[in-house]
Amino acid sequence: MEKIESFKVDHRYLMPGIYISRVDTIDNFTFTTFDLRFTRPNNSMPMDTGSIHAIEHLAATYFRNYNKNTMYFGPMGCRTGFYLLLAGKVEVEDIKNQVIDCMKFIINYEDEIVIGATEIECGNYKDMNLEKAKYYAKEFLKWL
Repeated sequence: MEKIESFKVDHRYLMPGIYISRVDTIDNFTFTTFDLRFTRPNNSMPMDTGSIHAIEHLAATYFRNYNKNTMYFGPMGCRTGFYLLLAGKVEVEDIKNQVIDCMKFIINYEDEIVIGATEIECGNYKDMNLEKAKYYAKEFLKWL
């Protein structure tokens, strides 16, 4: 079985930031996968699930509301960042300001309950850490 592209990247040299992970075309439909790397792989402690979950809920909501080309936003299994999939061929420069605005949205989020974090809306609604999510969003902004 062929190794997928993301496993061909030397993670020893990855730093936090925004990267194009891949651009794919399937049946004349092109989409871009972005790597939003929040922590340095194998160097920093991986993010905890509560903060990842809170970021996922808030950022997925943000991108789906403010970018009509959003296909998916979700965490990496290694817990060092997130994938953002957008329809079309998109460059980092095209989304950088929107990613910054999304992080500011997370940092300034004041509701007691994270969007979609109820028993009806989420399969693990109790595993949310908004304060730590805000911390990671602030740290990520330092790299942009």
